[in-house]
Amino acid sequence: MTSSIKRAVAITAFVLVSAYAVVALRGPGGMSALGEKRREVQSLEEQNARLSREIQQKHDRIERLKNSTSEQELEIRRKLKLQRPGETTFILPEPPKTDSSSSK
Repeated sequence: MTSSIKRAVAITAFVLVSAYAVVALRGPGGMSALGEKRREVQSLEEQNARLSREIQQKHDRIERLKNSTSEQELEIRRKLKLQRPGETTFILPEPPKTDSSSSK
């Protein structure tokens, strides 16, 4: 008799642990949440890589501006819209924006 009681207790414990595992894995903090967290981590890693590239490009540009007088002159002329004597600059108008909702 004691053997059957031990077996029933073991089976009941196994069923309870299995039920808890199923609820834990399928619940709001389970496998779906784990997948969502992985997607979020991947997205943040991609964003971090993009920002790192942007930072490196800006750092390189700053170094070029520090070390090259021609780059400095070009940047100053571009920012202040200056010209050298005899230079001609053409300023083109921006193309008109088309509104797709008004054409319907």
